[in-house]
Amino acid sequence: MPHTYPLGATLTPDGTHFAIWSSTAEKIELCLFDNDTETARHTLIRGNEGIHHITLPGITAGQRYGFRAHGTYDPDHGLWFDPSKLLVDPYARELDRPFRHDVRLMRFGEDTADIVPKAILTPAAPINVTSPKFKPGGFVYEVAVRPFTMLHPDVPEEQRGTIAALAHPAIIAHLQKIGVDAIELMPITAWIDERHLPPLGLTNGWGYNPVAFMALDPRLCPGGITELRETVAKLHDAGIGTILDLVFNHTGESDRYGATLSMRGLDNLSYYRHLPDAPDVLVNDTGTGNTVACDHPVVQRLIIDTLRHFVSEAGIDGFRFDLAPVLGRTANAFVRDGGTLSAILADDVMTDRIMIAEPWDIGPGGYQLGNFPAPFLEWNDRARDDIRRYWRGDHGLTGTLASALAGSSEIFSRHGLTETRSVNFLAAHDGFTLMDLVSHQHKHNEANGEDNRDGHGENLSWNNGTEGATEDPNILDNRRRDVIALLSTLFASRGTVMLTAGDEGGRSQRGNNNAYCQDNAITWVDWAKLDPAIIAHTAFLARMRRRFPAFADTAFLTGADDVAWFSASGAAMTVEDWQRGDAATLTMVLAKPDRDSGRNVRVAVLFNRGHETVAADLPGNNWRTLAYAGTITRMELPPRSVSFALEA
Repeated sequence: MPHTYPLGATLTPDGTHFAIWSSTAEKIELCLFDNDTETARHTLIRGNEGIHHITLPGITAGQRYGFRAHGTYDPDHGLWFDPSKLLVDPYARELDRPFRHDVRLMRFGEDTADIVPKAILTPAAPINVTSPKFKPGGFVYEVAVRPFTMLHPDVPEEQRGTIAALAHPAIIAHLQKIGVDAIELMPITAWIDERHLPPLGLTNGWGYNPVAFMALDPRLCPGGITELRETVAKLHDAGIGTILDLVFNHTGESDRYGATLSMRGLDNLSYYRHLPDAPDVLVNDTGTGNTVACDHPVVQRLIIDTLRHFVSEAGIDGFRFDLAPVLGRTANAFVRDGGTLSAILADDVMTDRIMIAEPWDIGPGGYQLGNFPAPFLEWNDRARDDIRRYWRGDHGLTGTLASALAGSSEIFSRHGLTETRSVNFLAAHDGFTLMDLVSHQHKHNEANGEDNRDGHGENLSWNNGTEGATEDPNILDNRRRDVIALLSTLFASRGTVMLTAGDEGGRSQRGNNNAYCQDNAITWVDWAKLDPAIIAHTAFLARMRRRFPAFADTAFLTGADDVAWFSASGAAMTVEDWQRGDAATLTMVLAKPDRDSGRNVRVAVLFNRGHETVAADLPGNNWRTLAYAGTITRMELPPRSVSFALEA
């Protein structure tokens, strides 16, 4: 696709060059604005391969602009041209306001210039990019920017809810205290509410409904790319990386009855996937109404350019891709070694960045756990569910637990790999919080306005005796014990580990497992109510994981001098032990150097999911718990606990 300047708006010595792509538009106009007042309109020159462009002298940084596309309006044939709709540049780097839903966005012939955000001409500002601060095997901390900072007492009120708040000394101190290696920011690029939310008085608080892939949402990042760049730099100074959660699988233009905001109005048939021989039907592999055609060369270029933008101008350490199989989809199937996935890995700017896939969508063949090309890391929902079921008390899961602890080699070795690419997690933004997992048998999404029909029905959860909130001290103690045991299991697993913000302190969403539309106290982290004991335990686990590489190592455990499994008697596990359906205990002994001493040591992790104290013998001599000094050969395992011991 040869052209003199890249797509988007490019400042030149004499003015600005504007370029936008559409293969089917009859004419595209560039509209210049002073706030909401249109000051000029220029017809772009149609050049080679669908590129419409123009160079205008005297246009400088700060200029607001948008596009209008002319052509046939015939949704039955996939054509959505409507020059009354102001369209956002897919390459917009900054917007003058957030998107907001309005019925005019969906109606043919009704002008939208007063409600659609204008792109702001922004000069490129590349920085000196350093190596990523994060490595596989580290601790990822998933953060929704606004809920994470809205109630923090030390963050200035005017800064709460923004990217800049993440650089506040109190926030950084907390991240360092619990041992975070990288924060993973839930979507921060410009999004729009789903159309059913405004009538319910609700808003999308998560951002998984994007319109502009590069432009940061002004609600979260009023300072634009500069604010993100400065925040990332301060986090880097503290030894913490930044990973962006990006949504390339769909856009907020939704289904046939959705809004016309950008790509739909420019070239609907090219930017989105449609059923073969049915251009009026948008493929819905995402469950959101449309699916971006990531294998189209123009879309692929937009995705690559977006990633390059965030690395080269903000120093981003890596990316997590929402519903990532869409990135590997063609019209016929998911292809792991071609197309956009390979293009991302082959790009020279991305060669050392961390890549994380959410390895499923709802389309045909959409579950692709273990099938992404290395070095992609992958969210491991199989390990999540297995560990939940183990601690819930399901029978016959001792071997399944061991597999999850060992890096899920049965999943991640299938393409001849010798290291795990698993991202182990027990709770994420989507679903119950960790505390709600042990406090609710059922979801409670009534506040979402859909009569509790939305969200997952099966959460593999338990409530410890009563549903939801309680003041019973015994139930509260049992829930705290379960959360601590779950955290210990997570941090003892081989591979990368991920924790969602607030789960280190027992936060609750009142049983709401689909809280995307609750930008309020349901999702806001209440720092005053976080449990100091759970926070302290999380910090201990992170320190232990850093001290003993046996935990964070990504090589599969093989049983050849790197791991051994024992029963409570201190004897090696037998086939009968592994097959016991009601087994309550398991001991894992790992061998690896101790970073503190440099000596080879053995570390024991002892699991007791039962409700009674169990005495467990340790193989060998001179063991001591990691909680206190003193030589032992037998440990008393409290009910519902994970204990750690070091061979002296």
